[in-house]
Amino acid sequence: MGKPTGFMEVDRIENPYRDAETRLRDFDDLHVAQPAEARRAQASRCMSCGVPFCQSDFGCPLHNLIPEWNDLLYKGQEREALGRLLQTAPFPEFTGRVCPALCEKACNLEKNALTNRDNELYLIETGFANGWVHPRMPKTRTGKRVAVVGSGPSGLAAADLLNRLGHEATVIERADRPGGLLMYGIPNMKLPKHVVERRIRLMEAEGVRFQLNTEANPAALKAYDAVLLCGGAKKPRALNVPNDDAKGVHFAVDYLTAATGAVLSGDSPSITAKGKAVIVVGGGDTGNDCVGTALRQGCASVLQLEMMPALPAERTASNPWPEWPRTLRADYGQLEAIFRQGGDPRVYETTVRRIIADASGQITAVETVRLQGFAPISGTEKEMPCDLLLIAAGFLGCETETANRFGVTLNARGGMMPADGSHHLRDNLFAAGDMRTGQSLVVRALADGRAAAMEVNRWLGRSAETPGTSVSAWM
Repeated sequence: MGKPTGFMEVDRIENPYRDAETRLRDFDDLHVAQPAEARRAQASRCMSCGVPFCQSDFGCPLHNLIPEWNDLLYKGQEREALGRLLQTAPFPEFTGRVCPALCEKACNLEKNALTNRDNELYLIETGFANGWVHPRMPKTRTGKRVAVVGSGPSGLAAADLLNRLGHEATVIERADRPGGLLMYGIPNMKLPKHVVERRIRLMEAEGVRFQLNTEANPAALKAYDAVLLCGGAKKPRALNVPNDDAKGVHFAVDYLTAATGAVLSGDSPSITAKGKAVIVVGGGDTGNDCVGTALRQGCASVLQLEMMPALPAERTASNPWPEWPRTLRADYGQLEAIFRQGGDPRVYETTVRRIIADASGQITAVETVRLQGFAPISGTEKEMPCDLLLIAAGFLGCETETANRFGVTLNARGGMMPADGSHHLRDNLFAAGDMRTGQSLVVRALADGRAAAMEVNRWLGRSAETPGTSVSAWM
């Protein structure tokens, strides 16, 4: 284990946010990395528990060997720690930035948990900085060709593992850049795009091929031995209220995509919050990202409407450890709104009843209504000025057009989940990630992409063993 008394002597300290005033002027990384001594001190706090819940089903979906690499990090064996991390984690530079750290919430120290997310980010970035991370080439090639449709978390994870298993993996992506959600769905300050591009370049060097600006066509995929659909749960939930087609009403991902595209190109975004009264419908991660992006674009004001009541400050009896704590917390976007506007932007138990537009069809206001449960409370209607309405109300699963194109019947959640719970749809067709399970976390999509890759591998008649477990095999 780490230092036996480490958790008693060293306080939990996360990578701090950059100063709010400074970070609101740009789209650069939210956090300030800490030096090696600080990370080793944090790693010393790992108790090497007899039952490490951080690795359980309550914790890391990738089942990362957290106590092992924390111990190595504490001892200063950083390269060995990274090798242990890379045995299970395909892209620590992503999860170290955007994962909600289920492992930390399941830690036996609970509120005083290990800083696993910051520790894994330190290890991978140290690895890149020191040249420890380099192309990992398969020892042999199978001659089998696999098409992976979609380059989001599950698609990249699947392609990475399929390639290392010796198959020829081609990732087919409709956008102009690979990365899917990682590239266009998550803002640059939360996941800098040079980090995504660095991984793509590494995968290309390892033999993975990327075919961009291409809509997957079943007829064109007949040349492949297997096809893995990883297109995500991209069907957004609409408001279905009067005037929801007004100018200035946009789905959140369209807005975030335009914002990231502008950051990458240096051009003005096609959808901007500058000088506008912004209302975001939805209280999840995507809604929070919209708040942070709108503030950086110079909005006049921003509000975030949530249908549900505010969560309690502490766990309830029905939500015990090591479950994910369903408690009230403020993410970076809300914290920035509090800094800029003087108050929490969230308005609970409220939704949009109708959209008000002018003669040109441009939104000018919304009428909101308070809710009790999901029922509107008569007499609580309120008109709020609004120039830009962003809908971040979740997703309804796979796009209908994609399902129809591949002849797949979706389940009740809009996903491509077979009745037996596998990834195998029919013949040589498979599915993984949010397209299969419905909207979920990046880390769960990574785990599902890897599981699907192993299922494809077995179907192709290969060994079910994962490639290499030694440090040298993974670095």
